[in-house]
Amino acid sequence: MSERTRTLVEHRDDPGAAPAAPEPPGGAGGPGRAAPEPPATSEPPAPGTPPDPATSGEAAPELPATPLLSTIRRPADLSRLTSEDLVALAAEIRRYLVAAVSRTGGHLGPNLGVVELTIALHRVFRSPRDAIVFDTGHQAYVHKLLTGRQDFGRLRERGGVSGYPARSESVHDVVENSHASTALSWADGIARANRLQGRSDRHVVAVIGDGAMTGGMAWEALDNIADSDDKHLVIVVNDNGRSYAPTIGGLAHHLDALRTNPGYERMLSTVKRGLLSQGAPGRAAFDALHGLKRGLKDVLVPSAFFEDLGIKYTGPVDGHDETALEFALTRAREYADPVIVHVITQKGRGYTPAENNVADRFHAVGRIHPETGLPVVPERFGWTAVFAEEIVSLARADERIVAITAAMQQPVGLQPLADAMPERVVDVGIAEQHALTAAAGMAYAGLHPVVALYATFLNRAFDQVLMDVGLHGAGVTIVLDRAGLTGTDGASHNGMWDMALFSLVPGLRLAAPRDERTLREALRIAVGVDDGPTIVRYPKGALPAPLPAVRTVGDDGEGPFGAVDILLEAAGEGAGGPLLLVGVGAMVPATLEAGRALVARGEAVTVACPRWVVPVPRALVGLAAAARGVVVVEDGLVEGGVGSRLRDALEDGAAGGGARPVVARVGVPRRFVATAERSQLLADFGMDAAGIERTALGLGRRS
Repeated sequence: MSERTRTLVEHRDDPGAAPAAPEPPGGAGGPGRAAPEPPATSEPPAPGTPPDPATSGEAAPELPATPLLSTIRRPADLSRLTSEDLVALAAEIRRYLVAAVSRTGGHLGPNLGVVELTIALHRVFRSPRDAIVFDTGHQAYVHKLLTGRQDFGRLRERGGVSGYPARSESVHDVVENSHASTALSWADGIARANRLQGRSDRHVVAVIGDGAMTGGMAWEALDNIADSDDKHLVIVVNDNGRSYAPTIGGLAHHLDALRTNPGYERMLSTVKRGLLSQGAPGRAAFDALHGLKRGLKDVLVPSAFFEDLGIKYTGPVDGHDETALEFALTRAREYADPVIVHVITQKGRGYTPAENNVADRFHAVGRIHPETGLPVVPERFGWTAVFAEEIVSLARADERIVAITAAMQQPVGLQPLADAMPERVVDVGIAEQHALTAAAGMAYAGLHPVVALYATFLNRAFDQVLMDVGLHGAGVTIVLDRAGLTGTDGASHNGMWDMALFSLVPGLRLAAPRDERTLREALRIAVGVDDGPTIVRYPKGALPAPLPAVRTVGDDGEGPFGAVDILLEAAGEGAGGPLLLVGVGAMVPATLEAGRALVARGEAVTVACPRWVVPVPRALVGLAAAARGVVVVEDGLVEGGVGSRLRDALEDGAAGGGARPVVARVGVPRRFVATAERSQLLADFGMDAAGIERTALGLGRRS
């Protein structure tokens, strides 16, 4: 196993004081939606309060003093700052972000890049009256600091500040799902609602970047936004990809101001009508003038594409020049129609380790030493690294294998394959739907695509998996990183839906490996399936110790998909069959621990682990039918999950009148799970060893 692979990092974007605005209808949760309970926190201390020790056991560094930031409790407070104050404030925020995120981990690079932009947004617009919608939410930390949330001591932890916008925290937060390419649709909807309800004094600002413009949904929204000319809607394209050099100089500023001036547009309309009314000579004159105008624009700014859609464009603007930003945003605010403000920012700005990190500018980090950017605790060899190594080996052995990812090449472990065989890796951008349908096309043409995603993002492509891959029996392997509870990234990033959701696809097979050996085995089997989709799922983090089987049972008719490993068998003191504990994937270590505790109590126990869980292996159904009680433990949604499907299979088998055991399902309840450490959530839901033992003992007493 190469050292390079072992060190693979796992991670996957009104100048005056404004009057207080009322909450949206329905409270902070929005119309018709109850606001979630706020985190159980007291009044936040000012930045610079000494923090609790870090979980690593080391004393966490003290957060820096922030004399200016501590005076900003709401956006309107920014209006009294001078130009010099604003520069100092930006520097304070960057120091604070580096120190705070170093303690807890989080999205550091994106936030360092939008400090000036966020300050300008809150000086020009009047949040929450003007809705500011952040796409992905990766870059919302600065927004939080400027809207009264300045205690980052427990960032991304239970009871602390969420790593994404959260309506439960503030009326200033609008969208909290953190999935990419949605902000423009949200903004379009809010703007249309404002118009229909006569709210002509409100603006909507959508901040989109970190690759979100590659998502198809963003372009669907742009098409609809361009079709309306009466919305107070500003689209800020946060371009940190360095695709364009900033346009500078007085002429560029003048042209931008001119082109977003309503009087200018009225003048053009009058000239157009006058010339076109004069027949062929007038049309020729208009075409010549129009061509000159467009030619000048295209030379000076990359505006033609957006304006061809019918959306006014201004920029590029230096995203770290506060004066230029406020000028551009003010002009955009005064324009009644939709406007795009193209802003050039530097991801990781002001923090040398991030600026020098070529891979992703510290897009997301764990706990690091703020002075160096090095991790506090070195990364252990994890699930992603095993996949990274195995897919290279499989691709070398089978020229049909090609890998696809959606803007996650390094985080999901495809970088080693891209380095070795760049022509065999396709990064489609934030376009999961396209990725799956393109994969179906590749399979049709004789390849075997391996689509590697974070589990939460596969939800976006359910229709494509169902109708393009499943319906056509396409041999496509889907590898899901960060499956199950991930915890600290909040509700939208828990990969808890896949087993319940995708088990609905006819012909789909899903594997939940428990350790390194079974992961490699599942991948080898999956890429050999050419008559339907396969999914291999695994959690975030380090690998467990090897978990060998005592024996393996199975049904010859199901081949490798029917194999069920028996990890523990013990006869008890009482009569009747054993308690059957079924551990699914990452839940096997806790299930095995619970099984051993039950054996110590004198219980008859069998601990089983099916290698493939969709469809439910017939051998597992047979084991369950012989048990006096069954506990299924899965790192996914309980409803519709593996336990539910095993229970249904037992019920179908008992249709003739035979008895069937009680099946207890242990897993994630049907709810949006609040931010907390994974270990805390497992304990909350009875998914740790102690909870599994309690559930099993309850079954034993009932039987």
